[in-house]
Amino acid sequence: MGQIEVSARAETTASPARVFALLKDGSTWTQWTMFKSYELERPGDAEPLGVGSVRVFTTAVSKTREEVVELTPDRRFSYTLLSGFPFVGYRADVDLESRPGGGTSIRWCSRFRVKRSGTGWFWALIMRRTLHTVTGQLARGAANATIAPQLGLDPRANAASEAVRTPVR
Repeated sequence: MGQIEVSARAETTASPARVFALLKDGSTWTQWTMFKSYELERPGDAEPLGVGSVRVFTTAVSKTREEVVELTPDRRFSYTLLSGFPFVGYRADVDLESRPGGGTSIRWCSRFRVKRSGTGWFWALIMRRTLHTVTGQLARGAANATIAPQLGLDPRANAASEAVRTPVR
């Protein structure tokens, strides 16, 4: 099977700066996602959480290693999968766009090939559901001012509510 692409979208009342800060700081992921633990295995080239950093995340059923490969502040967060799933060439891009009137549109897109022929349909289904879940969790987490207050962002930059719209895909 060729390359598989799956994506999910969500909107949040949080600013792109806040959404980006949550994505970049892997230690926050245990507060807003299904991930149970996080470890910074290797710091980035120019900054600890920057490009080149290797992050390890675990859930109840998996352990993944990811390398941050591209950062465009408040606009794009990209990583590749080093291990944890039977994929080849996995890359994810999380693109953020300011919404008119405030808030952020989030698009999380992953591309990969499967190692084992005949399993592409299964992994496309699993990853579509996973991205849908995590994108919605990111949108809600970013809108929640009690999550990761150590980010140093002005909590007034977010609306007080957790208004999030996650389109079904």
